[in-house]
Amino acid sequence: MSELARRMLESTSKPVREPALLVLEDGTAFRGVACGAPGEVFGEVCFNTTLEGYLEVITDPSYAGQVVVMTYPQIGNYGVCVEDAQAAHPALRGLVVRDMCATPSNWRSDLTLGDYLAREGVVAIEGVDTRALVRHVRDRGAMRAVISTVDSDVASLCAKARASQPIVGVNLASGVSCAAPYRFSADDLPKGKAFALAGAVEARHHVVAYDCGMKRSILEGLARAGCDVTVVPWDTPAEDVLAASPDGVFLSNGPGDPDAVVGTYAQVEKLLGKMPVFGICLGHQMICKAAGAQMEKLKFGHHGGNQPVANLLTGRVEITAQNHGFNLVFPSLGPLVPERSAGVEGHVGDLRFWAERGIAPVVANSRFGSVQLTHVNLNDGTAEGIAFTDIPAFSMQYHPEANPGPTDSHYLFTAFSRLMDGRDDYLDIDIADGRLQGWRF
Repeated sequence: MSELARRMLESTSKPVREPALLVLEDGTAFRGVACGAPGEVFGEVCFNTTLEGYLEVITDPSYAGQVVVMTYPQIGNYGVCVEDAQAAHPALRGLVVRDMCATPSNWRSDLTLGDYLAREGVVAIEGVDTRALVRHVRDRGAMRAVISTVDSDVASLCAKARASQPIVGVNLASGVSCAAPYRFSADDLPKGKAFALAGAVEARHHVVAYDCGMKRSILEGLARAGCDVTVVPWDTPAEDVLAASPDGVFLSNGPGDPDAVVGTYAQVEKLLGKMPVFGICLGHQMICKAAGAQMEKLKFGHHGGNQPVANLLTGRVEITAQNHGFNLVFPSLGPLVPERSAGVEGHVGDLRFWAERGIAPVVANSRFGSVQLTHVNLNDGTAEGIAFTDIPAFSMQYHPEANPGPTDSHYLFTAFSRLMDGRDDYLDIDIADGRLQGWRF
């Protein structure tokens, strides 16, 4: 850069940045400039298609071990309101954007996103053609990557990326769980959101929540639905939970490979059938693993706030917020029960088959009886939700608290409350009735 160009840039809202380099393990490289902390980080690259809510994405513990690419071209335009963070500190490895806004406009903003990333030690790069990067990942699949502000040699960084640790087989939940139990109730709800959200309903259920990397807004969703929550670490013994005599157990979202989180699903197996259980995201996978199911790694995962999901029980389509790279292999839960699956005798590969026919099929699980498929992803035909019919338990792969994302699935917190009340019709809720529930207008 010439001296004249540098002086011209310094007089604009975009400060002069140091060069940065993003390199994938297949050798694909993207040059840009640093917009966070300096350094060199490694992780599995994934892309998020959410148009807003970048702070909630960046602070979602489910992104531990990953380099996140934001597909929306400008990020940071409304700054950072620390109260909206989903965890005390970001857990992602790095951030990639097309353009980082240095002059945010928002009455709630505490600081710029670039300053927040630098403060939290998050290495980030801007000036990348994120459209080209996303197309590459979509075609080739998720892969390891490195962002560096200290090494500008593509071959060197490619070798480092190939030598870095993959996500498969690693227990990332243990690193983002709480260190000790704590309580959360309606008294802990953020006061700064009272202008937009109605108050919580009166607490009438005590819930033990396994923290596998739980977003704060999920705790808020439970509290607003009338739950007094005791949060416990990811590997808390089932005997300790049973001794607390809760009304129900919640299993949170979290990062990485579910097969590696044995310390959670081994405990869940002891809890299923003893009390109502509700799981989301990794928690959903923990319930499935406890039932003996298999998981598969998706080509590039589901990350964003625009995933269409068919509710097989109501016929409604929910637009959902999602963040996961692994998914349930539904046939591994057990053989179909034809008389409860409209006479269909064999499993199908694409679960949109059931959505097209308006059928919620049932399988015979060898450990916990009948299990019903309740929700299906309409983009790729993968499983999104199940409900046990012989024991009080259900789970969803997506994020009902919708931070960020649409509010179509808020009803699931109410469904959990109804399950703890002993209602058999706990999932029979029309999302059109609950989509705006709890908001001030």
